[in-house]
Amino acid sequence: MSGVLMIQGTGSSAGKSLLVTGLVRVFKQDGCSVAPFKAQNMSLNSYPAIEGGEIGRAQVAQAEAAGLPPSVDMNPVLLKPTTDVGSQVIVRGKPIGHMDARTYHDFKASLLPVVEESLARLRSSYDVVVIEGAGSPAEINLRENDIVNMGIARRVDAPVVLVADIDRGGVFASIYGTWALLDAEDRALLRGFIVNKFRGDVSILQPGIEEIEELTGMRCLGVLPYLRDVGVDDEDSVSLDESTASAGRLPIAADGWPVGDGPRVAVVRLPRISNFTDFRPLEACGLFRVRWAESPEQLADADLVVIPGTKSTVGDLTALRDLGFEPALAERRAAGARFLGVCGGYQMLGGRIFDPEGVESASPEVAGLGMLPVDTTFAADKVTESVRVHGSAEGWLGSDVSVVGYEIHMGRTEGSPRPLFVVEDGDGLRRPEGAMSDDGLVAGTYVHGLFEDFSVLAGLARELGVASSRIDEAHGTWPDHTAAKEAAYDRLAAQFREHLDMPRIRDLVEGRAWL
Repeated sequence: MSGVLMIQGTGSSAGKSLLVTGLVRVFKQDGCSVAPFKAQNMSLNSYPAIEGGEIGRAQVAQAEAAGLPPSVDMNPVLLKPTTDVGSQVIVRGKPIGHMDARTYHDFKASLLPVVEESLARLRSSYDVVVIEGAGSPAEINLRENDIVNMGIARRVDAPVVLVADIDRGGVFASIYGTWALLDAEDRALLRGFIVNKFRGDVSILQPGIEEIEELTGMRCLGVLPYLRDVGVDDEDSVSLDESTASAGRLPIAADGWPVGDGPRVAVVRLPRISNFTDFRPLEACGLFRVRWAESPEQLADADLVVIPGTKSTVGDLTALRDLGFEPALAERRAAGARFLGVCGGYQMLGGRIFDPEGVESASPEVAGLGMLPVDTTFAADKVTESVRVHGSAEGWLGSDVSVVGYEIHMGRTEGSPRPLFVVEDGDGLRRPEGAMSDDGLVAGTYVHGLFEDFSVLAGLARELGVASSRIDEAHGTWPDHTAAKEAAYDRLAAQFREHLDMPRIRDLVEGRAWL
């Protein structure tokens, strides 16, 4: 049976996912076969697993860092919020229904055998399994029937390392408070702590670190600096709250757009946005000026308006209307701006949304934005697959485009006489996909991950009037996406080797006790 290590946090967004990603990369570099594991994840960012179905995007990044294909065993339970009090529950990649928070709290104990089986399969296949917790183990109201924090650590006798975010303040209180709220059995599993996102002179922290070590018996295993632009996909849209679009990356002009002369692209910030990482390449390639629109006013002068994916199409469409977006969208449409809808955004751009079985909402029929000649009908079956996308002569991107993407959606969208793409599934079967308006200014697609390929970025830039010389210049500096991710994981591992006590961490994994 393999060695295990568990990373838990003093709160959400403390850095658990990043810690697991970096650690699995270090272990891989050291010659270990290593796998990530998170029993239960709550995220709107997901990706197809090798067995079919979907898992959280953070575990996909961790699998990549470990040199593995993403497996449902790495994230056997995924919760995708649909309302403030309810989520779609996905078990081993497949949705089993929607539950409110109370119902799921009572139900989750029944998922423990599934979680244990997935973890056991990983432990029997790999030298090391690095386990990620969720939120904080000190959430005492959730301790009963816990299947993701100390409930898992106790079952496999995993040494636990706490990570705390010093950038938010109160780091020592959060570490000590977490320790103090745990019972003796769980405290015994806490073997160390890591201070994350530090800026400044580490020596100033030393008196506090020493006092926490004395009070708790845990050892400080390192102080990680605040790592900017790591290049590793974010866990969820909380990162957009910290830095929306190009803020902090490019200077912002008086009109609110990033400085530059490229086309202006407004990505609508939906309340329940999913797979927002689709649009990171738009920001990074240097061909566009991108901002996330949180109000109708931020659509002003946009050359392209993007409506991204969402886990709650009807709910977010209603929210857009309540916030006054619909007149602003119509104004940009009348001005000749282009529109792109991805997944849920594609569904919103259509004429009608039908939900006769109540799959997503209580509304059996809702009017869409009416920009595309399609209607969507929700159904219980969920499409989750990788596809190859082929462009067409009529489409925005040109007939030479052939790239890999993926689909994750519930519902069928039909009625378009003018598809955007042709997609090819794993069996080599081809079908038309997406839709375009009669004038070619509005497009929709279910395919995620398109912009990771530069040919798609180039096709969109040409459609928006960018000169070929600019596109060629950007292409010359655009890294191969796979190589760029590999380099990012290696950079992260190098930071961990420099700032963490890796010998002690290896001792924990290998079961060697130390004081």
